[in-house]
Amino acid sequence: MSDTRELYQDLILDHGRNPRNFRPMADCEHGSHCHCAEGHNPLCGDKLTLYVRTNDELVEDVSFQGSGCAIFTASSSILTELLRGRRLSEVRELKDRFLAMLTEGNDLVEVGRLGKLAVFAGVKEYPMRVKCATLAWRTLEAALDGSDSTSTE
Repeated sequence: MSDTRELYQDLILDHGRNPRNFRPMADCEHGSHCHCAEGHNPLCGDKLTLYVRTNDELVEDVSFQGSGCAIFTASSSILTELLRGRRLSEVRELKDRFLAMLTEGNDLVEVGRLGKLAVFAGVKEYPMRVKCATLAWRTLEAALDGSDSTSTE
């Protein structure tokens, strides 16, 4: 196994075992500055609740709760780390790039622009796992669009 691939695997395992920002956002209720949505992947059993608090056009806080496989948990955890402090326009652009990498193609230029998220590029080789990696991102899309839930089905 190449050093890079091993590093990527270690990053996914670390976030899968020790997810960051794994907590409810107690003061997050639907409103103009707080977005919440639930996601479910019936094929794998992954379930999550994603919380996003914004202030004007900036993401102030992001957290999640749920259960699922290591790929799902790692993707959710990395999502929470990457979004805090970003403008909503940046968040949507990052989400679109990540989803495109896994569902439309594996353009090396795009992969290079995704930072930590590039660890998921290899997931595309396992179509059943793509839904695990994208669930948090689809749920983010639902939360920001004002929907209460999303499913990978």
